[in-house]
Amino acid sequence: MTRETAIRWVAKPLVFASALIPLAWVAWAAVSSGLGPTGPLGANPIEYINRFLGDWTIRFLLLALAVTPVRGITGWTPLIRFRRMIGLFAFFYACMHVSSYIGLDQFFDWTEIWKDIDKRNYITVGMATFVLLAPLAATSTKGMIKRLGGKRWTRLHKLIYVAGITACLHFYMMRKGVQLEPIIYASICAVLLGYRVAAHLKKKARAGKAENPDRAGAGAGAGHR
Repeated sequence: MTRETAIRWVAKPLVFASALIPLAWVAWAAVSSGLGPTGPLGANPIEYINRFLGDWTIRFLLLALAVTPVRGITGWTPLIRFRRMIGLFAFFYACMHVSSYIGLDQFFDWTEIWKDIDKRNYITVGMATFVLLAPLAATSTKGMIKRLGGKRWTRLHKLIYVAGITACLHFYMMRKGVQLEPIIYASICAVLLGYRVAAHLKKKARAGKAENPDRAGAGAGAGHR
């Protein structure tokens, strides 16, 4: 079996199936308990479902952001083949998260939903994150890359960095008081984005040396005097 065959027919289906496990579990828990207060979802099952789906949204978002740094550190290039799938699952769980809020929590009461968005800052930030992720999911296909052009597509998809920050902010604001889990997620996001900043600065420095080899050589010579 070639590496390409293994990725396409073994690794990708395994990742896809694994990514559905959280949804399958919470769906089973909801159905088996009938959303009752004594079931595995706790005394407030609707709140549990909403937070559970939100938790997995940010986890998949951070996993998507981690692909490039891990590939750069390990040199394992096939990892990039899973980035789009992981990113789409982040959006999928974001859709489930928003849908559970609209349908289960607010019962499609759009007046109350707009009031929440306007008055509750953490919901405002959460909805902004969802809006940021939507165009990234919509333009994730190869056809859209060709239609937009590589440079414009790359610029657009840098919105994922902003979405990572706003997702962590939403999670932190949603939890009352200082808690460890939001801090951990924010720290992971900071490390992943910091890696990109460092890589960009390093690449820029190399490009500057390549454009001015004489100046770099003169500087090195001066250092030996």
